[in-house]
Amino acid sequence: MDPLVPLLRRFHEKDVRFVVIGVAGINYYATGAGTTFTTRDRDLLLPLDPEALLRAWTACDELALSLAIGEEPLDVPRDRWLAERVISTRSVVRATNGRDLDVDLSVLMAGHDFEHVWAERRIFLVEGVEVPVARLEHIVRSKAEAGRPKDLLFLATHRDALKQIFAKGE
Repeated sequence: MDPLVPLLRRFHEKDVRFVVIGVAGINYYATGAGTTFTTRDRDLLLPLDPEALLRAWTACDELALSLAIGEEPLDVPRDRWLAERVISTRSVVRATNGRDLDVDLSVLMAGHDFEHVWAERRIFLVEGVEVPVARLEHIVRSKAEAGRPKDLLFLATHRDALKQIFAKGE
């Protein structure tokens, strides 16, 4: 079982809109083992909505996931004030079970806003759960626009595999 599925199922139950982004998102488009990429975490883009963040954090708590920003545990109480601070600072909250699930809950995707990505998402079905994933074009462009060395290295290193995935079509 994919360790992400229970969290995504819980997000659906709590009406938390999200889109899978990053390398994990690219993997949904992979054409085979040769175009699947290793990644240590999963990245989920959430809307700039404090109530949605609160519901997401509650879902994580219900699954006994630890929440942190950087190396620090996410403060309690986990209330609207805290959610608004996370949004205003565009902080990434890491949810982890300490074993096989590390999920970055983000409200920022370089070059894109949530509503645009949400409107153009693609749905994949995994273990009976709908998984909304950002368009491949959005993910790749975001990595390029972010300009982080690790993203640019990923794009350069995997240029041929990404071309194969694009050639297959979204």
